Amino acid sequence: MAKLMETKLGNVEISEDVIATISGAAAIECYGLVGMASRKISDGVSGLLKRENLSKGVSVTLQEEDLIIDLNIIVGYGIKISEVASNVMDRVRYTVETMTGLKVAEVNVNVQGVRFLE
Repeated sequence: MAKLMETKLGNVEISEDVIATISGAAAIECYGLVGMASRKISDGVSGLLKRENLSKGVSVTLQEEDLIIDLNIIVGYGIKISEVASNVMDRVRYTVETMTGLKVAEVNVNVQGVRFLE
């Protein structure tokens, strides 16, 4: 389901896939994040996704006027997980709200694993 916005110039429809891609791109720029994990638990930590599949680790839910974004991430070893998660939440919220004009109600971060930085 896409989000429809009406303006004086016409209608703008923003797909959930677009929001997921924006969220994944914003998250991957955060320090300490190694990559996005697959949403399927059966894939496990081996399901580390590359940059071209950023939206695969993101789930977007539209509830009336609000967005709920769930991210599945893998963090680097030796980095404080709570700081990485906090930075990811802030950056994703800011980027999505700035680029789409939609209000983000929640950004949930699920840490799927820890990897050594190379």
